[in-house]
Formats: sequence, C-alpha cells, structure tokens
Amino acid sequence: MPDHPIWSPNPARIAASNLKAFADTNGTFGDYPALHQWSIKHPDIFWLGLWEFCGVVGEPGNTVLADGDKMPGARWFPDARLNFAENLLRRRDDADAVVFRGEDRVQRRLSHAELYDEVARMAAAFTGAGVEIGDRIAAWLPNMPEALIGMLAAASIGAIFSSCSPDFGVEGVVDRFGQIQPKILIAADGYFYNGKTVPLLQKLGQIVERLPTLEKVLVVPYAGQLDGLGEIPKAQWIADFLRPHSDTTEITFRRLPFDHPLYILYSSGTTGIPKCLVHGAGGTLLQHLKEHQLHGDIKPGDRLFYFTTCGWMMWNWLVTGLASGAALMLYDGSPFLHDGRVLFDFAEQERFTHFGTSPKFLAACAKAGLSPVDTHQFPALRTVFSTGSPLTPEGFDYVYEAIKHDVHLASISGGTDIVAAFVGGSLIDPVWRGEIQRPNLGMAVDVFDEHGHPLPTGRGELVCTKPFPSMPLGFLNDPHGTRYRAAYFDRFPGVWAHGDFAEFTEHGGILIHGRSDAVLNPGGVRIGTAEIYRQVERLPEILESIAIGQQWDGDVRVVLFVRLRDGAALDENLRTRIRTAVREGTTPRHVPAKIVAVADIPRTKSGKLVELAVRDIVHGRPVGNREAMANPEALDLYQNLDELQH
Repeated sequence: MPDHPIWSPNPARIAASNLKAFADTNGTFGDYPALHQWSIKHPDIFWLGLWEFCGVVGEPGNTVLADGDKMPGARWFPDARLNFAENLLRRRDDADAVVFRGEDRVQRRLSHAELYDEVARMAAAFTGAGVEIGDRIAAWLPNMPEALIGMLAAASIGAIFSSCSPDFGVEGVVDRFGQIQPKILIAADGYFYNGKTVPLLQKLGQIVERLPTLEKVLVVPYAGQLDGLGEIPKAQWIADFLRPHSDTTEITFRRLPFDHPLYILYSSGTTGIPKCLVHGAGGTLLQHLKEHQLHGDIKPGDRLFYFTTCGWMMWNWLVTGLASGAALMLYDGSPFLHDGRVLFDFAEQERFTHFGTSPKFLAACAKAGLSPVDTHQFPALRTVFSTGSPLTPEGFDYVYEAIKHDVHLASISGGTDIVAAFVGGSLIDPVWRGEIQRPNLGMAVDVFDEHGHPLPTGRGELVCTKPFPSMPLGFLNDPHGTRYRAAYFDRFPGVWAHGDFAEFTEHGGILIHGRSDAVLNPGGVRIGTAEIYRQVERLPEILESIAIGQQWDGDVRVVLFVRLRDGAALDENLRTRIRTAVREGTTPRHVPAKIVAVADIPRTKSGKLVELAVRDIVHGRPVGNREAMANPEALDLYQNLDELQH
C-alpha cells in the first residue's frame, strides 16, 4: 500500500462543504474524529441539529431520545410529527426532478412541479380506492418514475410501500409480498434488459392468484406487451385508475409519528422465507439526509445517480435525494449496454454530480479496458459512490485512473437491515487506497472480537454500540420482537451485531472483509441461501444442497454443492435445469456460478446446515467447534476441490 492518500480534497472544496457548515454550526472541532465523537456522545444535540440543518418539514417535539440506554427499545423523537413525502416534494419548480432512461428504448423527464402533480393524482386515486393509513402498497416494477410516484403517493397518505424488481420470479415475489398482505399491486407489462424485451403479464397473473388480499392491480404499459391484461384478476391500466383524478393538483400530507411505518424491506432468506423489515419514516429520512448532505455533500440542483433496482435498499436511499433538492437520475436495464458505455454516456449527457455503482461494475469496466476519462467528459462529477461489496484497492485505482482524477470516492457500507450505512465518506478527509474513510456521524461503530471486546486492530465483528434512528421498527409478524432481537442483539446483548467482518486502519478508516454470516453477496446483492435451496431441491435428482459465497476475482461467486439420488449424474443437462430453476424461481443473481456434486453435506447435531464451515474450508481457513457437528468428516469433501480453482 502507498504511504500517501490516493486523493485529498482541496481547501476551497472543504470550506464550501455541507459537512464543514454543519460542524461550524455546532461548535469547534479540530477534525472529523472529534466531530464524530461529539455526535455519538451527544445524540440528542446531534440529531436535533441535523433536523434543523436539513430543514426537515414537521414538528420535532420536545424530546429527541427517550430510553436511550435501551438497545433495542430506544425511542427517537417520540412526540414528533412529519410526513416523509412532504419532505421529498418541497420543491414545485420547473427544474429537473427525475431523468429516466430505460436502456436506449425509453426516456422521460419530470420537473419538480410535474412530479408533485403526478403524486397528487396517484394519492387521490389511492384514497378513492379505499387505501387507509397502514395499508400496504406493493410494486413489482423497474427503476422507473412510476415506482417513485407510487412510493411518494403511499407515503403522503400514511400507507406502507414495498417493492421488488421485475427480475424476481414468481416464487421470489410471493415469498415477499405474500407476507405483507398488500391492498394494491403496481406492476409493469415487461422490461428491457441487454437490448431484449422481457414480458411480465403471464407471471403477473400467477402472482396475483397467490395474493388474495389484493383489491387492485395497476399495470404500467412500459414494454409494449399489451396482450393478456384481461386475464389477470382485478387488473387495469394505471392510466384508467388515475383518470378520475386528473384534475387533482394538491396533496393533503398526513403528518404522522416519527416511527410511522414507511417501508417494508426484505432480508435475504438465509434460513427460510425472507424476513420483513419494517422501517420508520422519520429514521429513514434523517439517516438519508445525513448521508446525502453531510457525507455525500449533496446540494440543491445536484444530479444524483445510483445504479440500482427497486429490489435493493439503495433504491430507497437514492430517492430520498429529493429531500436535499437533488434531481434523481434513474436508469433501468443492463449497465453493460453499448459495450459498457451506457451509464457513462448518461452521466456525460445529463451532467451527473454524483455517480453511484458497485465494485462488480467497476471491475467489469476495468477488465473490458474501458477508460471513460479518455472518451467522456464529466466536469460536474464530484463524487463516486461504491457499495454492495468491498471495493478492492484496484477498484480505487480504476476510479482515479480511468473515470476521473479529481473526484471524491466514497466507498460506503451498511445494509437493508438499517436502510442506511454505518461507514462512509468524509469530504474533509483524504481517501486512502482500499479504505472506507470514516464511521458515519451518529453511528457508534466498533469492531469486537468473539468475546465482545473492542479490537483497535485486527479483524472482528462490525457492531454499533448505541441506538440510531434507522434501526428497524421490527420484523413483520414478530409481535414480541423475538426474531428481531435474535437477529442483531443475541450475540452481544445491548449491541447491534451487523454480520460483517471489519477492521480499523491506521488512518482511522475501515476495511470490510465481507459477511460473517451465511448471506451470499455476489456483485453486492445480498442473497439468501434458503431461496436457492427451495428451487434446487424441487428437482427429483437432488436430495439436498448447500450454497456458499466464494471469494473469486475480486468479487464473490455463488457456489452450489448438491447431493444426488443414487443413479443420478451431474451432467450438463442437470446443471442447466438447476440454473433454470433458480433463475425462474428467484433472480438471475441467485444462479450459481459453480455447481459441484458431493457425497455428503455437513450439518449440526440439530440438523442445520453449516454453511459458514463449508465456506471456511473452501477458502482454506480452519473450522472450529467441529464437535457440534453430526458429521464433521463431511467437511473433508470440500477441501482443495479442482472445480473451484478456475
């Protein structure tokens, strides 16, 4: 590693930054660590100061934090009233609010005034359809304006929004939406990917049949797949749903408690169907305002892009950019269209100020020899965000050598669990190759050893030792909070254990070494193994299976091990059927890169798969606690496999 930063901000940029302005408003701090320590020692002052600095629309009430010694159990702004959508729709001018591209097929542009009007009509239509506070509205949509409009309309009237991307198969959608009992489903007739049109109406019909609580199904005519709507119960074109409210121009925002549910997001389904994480409006809003304005330096008029689908929490993160007065740059489709140039073309033509992507995309661009610095001009680009998996040192090099020499590279890390980040960028600090810059403000981040002791150096568990506003309100259908506490607080009581391996660097930065649990993370997309098993084990040749994430070529690839019935063979035909079953039942990202036949699959004495032990063996790491296993000798089958060396 070089002994000098890969990038340092110039003094003028530091002086003009939101972070510097916020710090100056609240005291005198010599550096970022001092500001961070203040933010976690005085959470009431910090979070109220953030509310005021960002101009949150609403009433904060008289109390910032109640029961602050409880985790879980702390209550933020218990007597506040606000509306999430009101904060995102505060502008009603003619400047761009949304610029959308669906590959090279569709382009749309909405001003802030036009976006407000679209949301007003949708909110009125929802109310006219009987949607009430707390009802669920689900969206199975591409990353297109209708997803944003549906979310804002739902939030404006106090409904709860939940979304999946259209590459989720029928089972993946039903596993999620089937738990939340939606009243309305918004879906597209199809979508575009890599130049191809993917129709959805047949799958939509299968989904609707399995969601008995639906009262209306609203279909967006996006991909031109117009035949078959009449065969879907309760379905109509979205324009017909909106037409009776075409003259509506005002929104009656319902100001609700800080913890009123806003979103339902989904865990990765490691041990069963995905858990439903309920996130509150106030905590989500404050966290995103903090990350956008203080860590990302987003300002009114900026043009914010993140490559994401509606099935990843970064979509929820992206759209909150409206609350900072930014324009959202939305893209749906393959990021590698036009030989990998499509996103860089978009960035150049629309003058992106903030470009968000994943390490996998950056690595693919590097392998393809793309050098946008030689083919494109990005004079407005100030920040590149990266998240989803650890960004390698070579990924840092690529950004500065091939995209833009003078840019703030903010590698960030958090999760669906908190719909936010624990660690991220600091515009007043240098960027060191391979390192996330700092713990985020207001987040008491630490690294623990297996006994719960802080680790100043070395790898351990990423934890958060104090409450923060975007902790989930809980899991749906978990009335006593048992599963919620087990997921995050059982390992270290009173401390949030996130499930990442991490370590602090000598510069005060953070390295993330990947997941410490069984969640797979190829290309930065969290994948639960149980979702794969449910599809694979329906095939008659397969008795059981186990999947891991293998570190490979700077990313993570999904490796599936299968135990076959007597007489069955893992030939190319069976491999193809396995991949097809996984793709159709879940998403293309779940499809294993490698499929290997094994004679036995290790389990605990209670019958649980030992995915972490298999992963450790594959990576050449020692496995402890073998005595807890029913068949520890099975681990030997996974050592030094030739199939996993290429």
